[in-house]
Amino acid sequence: MEHVDMNMLMFLLAAGFIASFIDSVVGGGGLISVPALLFTGLPSHVVLGTNKLASTMSSLTSTISFMRSGKVNVRLVKYLFPLSLIGSAIGAYTVTKIPPEFLKPLVITLLTLVAVYTLFKKDWGSQSTYKGMTRKIAYLSATIALIIGFYDGFFGPGTGSFLLFSFLMLGFDFVGAAGNSKVLNFGSNIAGMVTFMALGSVNYAYGIPMGLAMIAGAIFGSRLAIRKGSTYVRPLFIGVTALLIGKQLWDVLH
Repeated sequence: MEHVDMNMLMFLLAAGFIASFIDSVVGGGGLISVPALLFTGLPSHVVLGTNKLASTMSSLTSTISFMRSGKVNVRLVKYLFPLSLIGSAIGAYTVTKIPPEFLKPLVITLLTLVAVYTLFKKDWGSQSTYKGMTRKIAYLSATIALIIGFYDGFFGPGTGSFLLFSFLMLGFDFVGAAGNSKVLNFGSNIAGMVTFMALGSVNYAYGIPMGLAMIAGAIFGSRLAIRKGSTYVRPLFIGVTALLIGKQLWDVLH
């Protein structure tokens, strides 16, 4: 800890809190936490690993908050959680063999479609129309969990948006979709975190304190979402998705 810049640490604590406050509901916290960690001067792979450690602590907290409030369909996600974890582990391994940059134009297109569809379906997600487990839903949700888990391990940006949108498509309201999404996101985060740890690409001196700040942000963010409902989650989802689109466009053009 003697090598830690205390001013930088305070900055990371503030950035981590804000990032997880948003990420705890709709994802996209990396838009804040990753640039904040880049200011430390750490190598990019260590930045990503450190962020994964902190964000895993945040996603665990959000998962617990949503589960305790009854906003998670345990019967569904208990089958999807291991698929998300396995998919992410495969994705994390694959990214060591294949550069993920070719995905950026596709991700921009998909995020744009997600944002436009949600924007124009005014009442979508205001009430749950989920009727329970069927064979079709079982196969569809399992495929979604595996594919998005793989995507999170392989590339990552927009994972929260894609998960939340998928649960909306299954008939959940915005808060229920957010709760289920955080469980799967936690699963995919675990695989990524373990991979970075194994590679020695985590700075614990910054990552653990930032993760503790993210726990606080996740508690406040998830509780606010549960209390306010879809009137809060829907515009936040659209706003964060728009920012993700802008970030990916910037990366492609520059």
